[in-house]
Amino acid sequence: MAGKVRGITQAKANLDRLINDVQGRKVVRAIQSALIIGSSQAALYTPIDTSTLLNSQYRELEVNGTKVTGRVGYSANYAVYVHDPNVPQTFRRSTAQKEFLTKGFEDTKDAIDRVMKKEMSL
Repeated sequence: MAGKVRGITQAKANLDRLINDVQGRKVVRAIQSALIIGSSQAALYTPIDTSTLLNSQYRELEVNGTKVTGRVGYSANYAVYVHDPNVPQTFRRSTAQKEFLTKGFEDTKDAIDRVMKKEMSL
């Protein structure tokens, strides 16, 4: 059953207006680069059993006026339980860790800072 999605044209217009701005292009590129770096490390820490969790990872960039927000997440409905440090589990993958998304971004903080500085200065 399909439903109406509202605000798509307004969001697209905001994104187009931001991208047409040179500074806006730099911001979008910098945030996208930061999301790629952090999500790549998080993917390395993500536990793998059937690869469903790993394949459900997504990145999105949202523009709301002058505010640009990047988000990385997992669409698998059990991701929150695997991520939760209070739920005991053992993992088959040697690099798998609890709080894999948080740790992925924490461990790459220096690389993210460098790429943000580089992208914004070009």
